[in-house]
Amino acid sequence: MVSIKKYKKQRDKRRVRIRAKIRGTKERPRLSVFRSNKHIYAQLIDDYGGETLTAASDLELKTASGTKTKIAAEVGKVLAEKAGKLGIKKVVFDRGGYKYHGRVKALAEGARQGGLKF
Repeated sequence: MVSIKKYKKQRDKRRVRIRAKIRGTKERPRLSVFRSNKHIYAQLIDDYGGETLTAASDLELKTASGTKTKIAAEVGKVLAEKAGKLGIKKVVFDRGGYKYHGRVKALAEGARQGGLKF
């Protein structure tokens, strides 16, 4: 079994490799995902301006019921809706060192259903 410290260190290394290749701009921001054991968070980031354009999490959902995967898909849809209000259609996906599987994949698919392209 992998210890918590070792897992975090491995995830940090993966995250650094990913971030070396992608950058978010104002026209095409980076969709960054953070997944904890209980919650999931996503935000659109302009790396050149150094600012968060918009964010969404399962904490702001009024009817957060069902599996964590279904809730993650709803968070993706909410984020896409907020991005649409800002005029953002295209993003760069940053999975944050997590596998593209489960809740991270569900969030991405929810954002795509909401109208984001990546």
